[in-house]
Amino acid sequence: MPEKQRFIELGRSVISIEKQAIENLQQAINGDFAEACQILLACTGRVVVIGMGKSGHIGNKIAATLASTGTPAFFVHPGEASHGDLGMITRGDVVLALSNSGETEEITGILPVIKRKHVPLISMTGKPNSTLAKLADVNLDTSVEKEACPLNLAPTASTTTALVMGDALAVALLDARGFSPDDFALSHPGGSLGRKLLLKVEDIMHQGDAVPSVQQGVLLKDALLEITEKRLGMTAIVDQEGNLQGIFTDGDLRRSIERQVDFTNTLIDDVMTANCQTISPNMLAVEAVQIMEHKAINALLVTNDHQQVVGALNMHDLLKAGVV
Repeated sequence: MPEKQRFIELGRSVISIEKQAIENLQQAINGDFAEACQILLACTGRVVVIGMGKSGHIGNKIAATLASTGTPAFFVHPGEASHGDLGMITRGDVVLALSNSGETEEITGILPVIKRKHVPLISMTGKPNSTLAKLADVNLDTSVEKEACPLNLAPTASTTTALVMGDALAVALLDARGFSPDDFALSHPGGSLGRKLLLKVEDIMHQGDAVPSVQQGVLLKDALLEITEKRLGMTAIVDQEGNLQGIFTDGDLRRSIERQVDFTNTLIDDVMTANCQTISPNMLAVEAVQIMEHKAINALLVTNDHQQVVGALNMHDLLKAGVV
């Protein structure tokens, strides 16, 4: 058999085995799962996740997912736990222990201390009759028929099911807590998700003298000078009280050229776009992107409740802010 074909077959086999393992995991979403969720939801402290080896890597990810979705959690290495880190587990916490065999010595060795602390213990094992499963307040069955490894040795399908079970717990708790997009953004302020969920129009818009604006009745040539100076590709047209009357953009300029408009003698009122699209300073910057894409425009004026211009921004500003 050609080597390339063998690679393809093995890759597809892994996916097929792990897919079946996840399908079988549906049966483990039962009363034990609901009980585990109730214990975690009632936790007044933190969820302390422990796991050794590959289970430890999965546990680290589960702890991170829980923490970012409204359930305070952190990971403790069981090998370090018996050398002082058990002090990180306090009353009010819940321990979530991962071990496919349920017999991992580093974990079973610290179970008496966990029980002595009267801390609820949730286990995630592939062996419901194991030591860990029997000593736990509730066990989540993540057993698999076989590993995706051809030798049936390397943790593959079993770590996948544990990871999926952890996601199931996190999402169930997220929903029970009423965790909102704003809550999610507050725990992800530094990433692109945070920028999209937290950044408002007022945070990036041009303000004050940087906003291109001309009075009604000025000549088109004077409006073009304002557009050139402010470099936003448009200008607002306002009345004497500062109320927005219209906008003149690069697109309006191209149309004026096609119509052979006399730039020297034409009033801006005759070529501006009235009833133009605007946005509120309190709206999310990502909403400005959506409006621009829907309307096929590259700039927006920002107005207050009285339709007075308080800012302006264009697509370049949104790109620079990392919203797009």
